[in-house]
Formats: sequence, structure tokens, C-alpha cells
Amino acid sequence: MTCLMIDIEGLELINSDIKRIKHPLVGGIILFARNYQDRSQLIKLIISIRKIKKYILIAADHEGGRVQRFKDEFTNIPKMSIFGKIYQTDKKLANKVAKLSGWVIAEELAAVGIDFSFTPVLDVDYGTSSVIGDRAFHQDIDTISELASSLVEGLNIGGMQSVGKHFPGHGFIKFDTHLETAIDYRTLETIQQNDMLTFDRLINNGVKGIMPSHVIYPLCDQNPAGLSGFWLQDQLRNRLGFEGAIFSDDISMQAAQNSENNITLRVKKALIAGCDMILVCNSPIELDELIGELQWRPDLKSLERLQAMRLNRDMHNLTCCNHSIDEARSIITKL
Repeated sequence: MTCLMIDIEGLELINSDIKRIKHPLVGGIILFARNYQDRSQLIKLIISIRKIKKYILIAADHEGGRVQRFKDEFTNIPKMSIFGKIYQTDKKLANKVAKLSGWVIAEELAAVGIDFSFTPVLDVDYGTSSVIGDRAFHQDIDTISELASSLVEGLNIGGMQSVGKHFPGHGFIKFDTHLETAIDYRTLETIQQNDMLTFDRLINNGVKGIMPSHVIYPLCDQNPAGLSGFWLQDQLRNRLGFEGAIFSDDISMQAAQNSENNITLRVKKALIAGCDMILVCNSPIELDELIGELQWRPDLKSLERLQAMRLNRDMHNLTCCNHSIDEARSIITKL
């Protein structure tokens, strides 16, 4: 298990996919909607991946709402802002349905062989972001922290780890880092006393993975957070004491490219900054260039952090909040 998480092109593996997966630096696969037709096809696809590398990490963006890669034959998970709205009138119910949602995500992804989802979103909904918006639980730090912790607890009940994103906070600015450079001009103190508090609390509540944003915070550092030793080492590792795995956001996103045009130099910069695994998506030509050029030897601690992200069905329970999985699905779909 090493430092690159890559995508594949379609519903089944083709020769170029197989060649890339076999590369020694490839330790993960992220699946998208284009890789999904139905559960039976998805299971066959994942089995074919694991025949090449048994212990490769397999992940997906399966947050719920508008970011849920598999929909038909899966429970439609609500957008996270729904839980925040419920919280305003019934805190107990909001935490319960958040926990049940985490459990259903874990159970349904585990059933097809996926290790984890890149969830929960820990960003604050400031009402200005074009890409975060209703993916966030709420605008209140305490509410976000409580609901996200409940969702993580549900994931853990299903034997699945969680990945909090997008450190140190992507909710304040309008710009979408998939498409453009995004700059947040707030001070470090402001970010520490607001957005970073959700990450601090979730780290204390057991989140094992963190994904940084590609936002630049120029009053703190000139690099996007995912390519910044200041953010990943000084703030995340040292200040917040995070000991889990750091996954870059897609290194092919425009905001990352604008910071460093060369894919190999960009990936090296993110690895040196402190990322354990780099996501390289939707850019097969760049990916082939990268795996032909990149030389990197992850240290033992990094490999151990990634190993800890594997699905562990020995830890899962058959009920959550005194409900069966079918009851949990029914509750969630009525929200």
C-alpha cells in the first residue's frame, strides 16, 4: 500500500487500468458514478481490482445529497444540511438520524467491498460557497461538531473509518477549487477560532482521516493547504495533534494545477508537505506521466496510517440505535 490513489475509466477494468493498478506506487482506487451500473457490476469490478492487489484501499465520495456516487440500489442519504435543520427543533433526533446515516453508508459500502467514504464534510456553511453549501451540516461550530461526531460513530459501528474534509475550512469562499484558484484572505487566528474547531473536535472524537482543501490562505501561507507544510505539519499534526492519514484532494483540480503546473512536482510537493496518499483523478495522460517519473518511498508510519483506513468488519454491529439496517434505511429515506 503506497502513496497514490487513482481512478479507473469505466464499468470494468481495461488494459490501461490494470497496468496502472499494478504500479508499485498505486495503493488506492477512488470510484465515481461512471464506474457504477448496479450493485452486481460494482461487486465484480471491485473483485477484479482486488485480484490484482488484495489490500489496495478502495474509496468513494459517498456523503449523501448531491455527492453520492452510487444511487440506484443504494439508500439515498440526505444532504447534511437536513440534519442541521432537524437539530434546530430536536437535537436528539438529529444526532440519531446522523448516526443511522453513517451506519447505512458503512453497511452498504462494505457489502460491495469498499473500505471507506470521503466523509464527513466539516466545513462551516457561511452561505457563500458555491461548492460546499448544503453539503455542510450547519453554520454553527458546535452543531457541526456534534452531528459530524454522530455520523462518524455510525460509520465506526459499521466497521468503517471516516475522512473529515476540507481542512482547515473551505466554506467561507465562493470559488470552486475544481475550476479555479480559490483564495481565503482571513487571518490564521480567525480560521483557528472558527473553522478549525470542527476538525479539532472530530480528531478528539476519533476521525482517522483528513482531507485538506486546495484553498490558498495567503495571510498564513502561499501554498494551497494540501501542498503546505504549514497547514499539514504545523497546524494539523503539531497544533491539533492529528495522527491519522492525510489524503490530498484531487491533485488534478484546477486550483492545484495553478499552484504547480507539472504533475510530478505537484505530487512531490504534497507528499513532502505531509500527505500520506495523493488522489489523481480524471487525468489519465497526467497520471501515466506521473507514474513514469515519480520516485517516492513512504515511511513506515505513513503506511501504518493508511493501513488503519481499511474496512474492519470484525468491529461492526448488527444494530444501531436499537434499529435493524432495514429500519435505519426506512427512517433515513423519510427525512
